[in-house]
Parts: sequence; C-alpha cells; structure tokens
Amino acid sequence: MNGNHFSVLESGPISSLLSMSKDPIPGKLFLKDKLGLTGMEVSLNQLPEGGSVPFYHTHRENEELYLFIGGQGQFQVDGQIVDVKEGTAIRVSPEGERTLRNNGTGDLYFIVIQVQAGSLHQWVQADGVILDKPVTWQV
Repeated sequence: MNGNHFSVLESGPISSLLSMSKDPIPGKLFLKDKLGLTGMEVSLNQLPEGGSVPFYHTHRENEELYLFIGGQGQFQVDGQIVDVKEGTAIRVSPEGERTLRNNGTGDLYFIVIQVQAGSLHQWVQADGVILDKPVTWQV
C-alpha cells in the first residue's frame, strides 16, 4: 500500500529474511528503492549462527547506525570489539573501520540506517509540527 505521502513494505517476520531476500547480499534487505527513501538507506539484516562479514569496510560520506534486535554477536570498529545483543545500538562515522560476526547461538538480527554524516539540521523538537486536528480511527 502506498499513498501520496507514504510507502509501505511488508517484509514478513524478520526470521524469514534469509529465505525471502532477493537483494545481492543474502540475509540483507535494502529498503531505499522498495520504499522510495530519499534521505537515508535502511537495511534489515540476518546473520546466521557462525556467520561473519568477511571484510572491513568504511564509507565515503555516510555514518551508520546499527540497531541489534535479536541474537548475539560481536561488532568490531577501529580494532575495538563490542559484544552486541538485542537492545545494543552502535553509531559509526564514515571513517570507522567496521565488521561484525555472529558468535552466539541462533541468528543475529539487526537494522542498519545510513545517512550522510553531518546532514541532520533539525529533529523532532525542531522539525515536528503538532497539528490542530483531533485524532480519529476508523472502526
């Protein structure tokens, strides 16, 4: 379902991500094109037990926010190792050398949000507008 001011993608349970992802990287579903995102890239990710990203990477312009939503693993940035689990959030600047692995039991699930570093000029308190309109819900 899409409207003039929104897009919706139903990806199903995060646990089925590996089998349903048609993106070039198994276990990764990029949302930019699927939702028409214009200011960020978001991906849903599933790393199987024992899996790892087999390389370090940096970015030219984008910082990344990793939000871990299930499983356990380790995230390495600039040679430092951080244990991750559900509820862990990690921001990495473009220059940070990063990689991760699943050293837990079961799959590791996480969301990655990429956006141009230094581009945030307003946020909820400065950008949000409360409308003088009562909230209604159709029954």
